[in-house]
Amino acid sequence: MEIRAFLLGGVVGAASSLCLFATVRAAAPNGAPSMSNLLYAAADICSGMPKSDEAPFMAENNAAMAKMMAGMNVAPSGDVDADFTAMMIPHHQGAIDMAMAELRFGRNEQLRRISQEIIVDQQQEIAAMRLALGLPLPAEGPASTQVVSGGSNVAASQPRPEPMSPTQKTP
Repeated sequence: MEIRAFLLGGVVGAASSLCLFATVRAAAPNGAPSMSNLLYAAADICSGMPKSDEAPFMAENNAAMAKMMAGMNVAPSGDVDADFTAMMIPHHQGAIDMAMAELRFGRNEQLRRISQEIIVDQQQEIAAMRLALGLPLPAEGPASTQVVSGGSNVAASQPRPEPMSPTQKTP
């Protein structure tokens, strides 16, 4: 009986692994799954598909995570400070985007307040990092947390300024 249970567990485990791999491979660009794709697929399989009222949040949150992970994937430039900020700014923007999703779809007032604090804190840290390297701040305009018609936020609808190299001076 123990051998049968062991074999059954192995078969179920192998089937789950194949299902996970197939899910990740189908979603991965060029058939090369990344660790983040693997983790997202595992979360979907383990937790089941999101409830219909949670689907818009999950879509927005997954898009924010994918954008953040892509933005943090930078080639080393030889300048530790520039590389650090090149990775941390998308990381902080990802936190802002995820907090925006919580504000749009979340109902827990305590978490909504925390999300507002995250947005303010991360925006300030992004500005501080850009200033520390002599990079320009984003142009003045509506806050990136303001929702424009159609339900998107201003940050998503405005082009971002190209980062300057650490040796360039602001105009």
